[in-house]
Amino acid sequence: MKTKNIMIVGVGGQGSLLASKLLGRLLLTRGYDIKVSEVHGMSQRGGSVVTYVRFGDKVYSPVIDKGEADYIVSFELLEAARWTEYLKPGGKIITNIQQINPMPVIIGAAQYPEALVEKMSAAGIDVDAFDALSLAEQAGSAKAVNIVLMGHLSKNFDFTREEWMQAIEQSVPAKFLELNKKAFTLGAEA
Repeated sequence: MKTKNIMIVGVGGQGSLLASKLLGRLLLTRGYDIKVSEVHGMSQRGGSVVTYVRFGDKVYSPVIDKGEADYIVSFELLEAARWTEYLKPGGKIITNIQQINPMPVIIGAAQYPEALVEKMSAAGIDVDAFDALSLAEQAGSAKAVNIVLMGHLSKNFDFTREEWMQAIEQSVPAKFLELNKKAFTLGAEA
């Protein structure tokens, strides 16, 4: 199998590392060679966080270069727009429509860009944008946006629901298991 590339992007504290861990565990069950690489910006200060997940028959490098990502899963709208040059032709962006103001916007040095989904779509990018935050809150916690997004991503793969649920069981503490399963289901059905 040709190597597939998934970028998970967001802002520090949104759970991108758990999402990549979940995805990695799922892919291991199918016997893929997997490389996961975390690239932290100022993640503890609300800065950009990127995780690369690469899988296939044989993967030699953990890094995804510009124009190579099959999917970009974004926890925040501006982060989706920030990483578009990494998407390959025919690739897809799955993004939460939530907007988190970066520091230049917070201090008044810049404005949050408007109509980002429309601008990305106008540039020929396949954008699947939806309100993952509302679904996470419906599941029981705003912190479950990461699992809602994994549920939405799952529609693009042939893994069974049972395989996804097993990966969730291996990735989250037992006390949060039902909440995360519900978040996954809501994302998959969105």
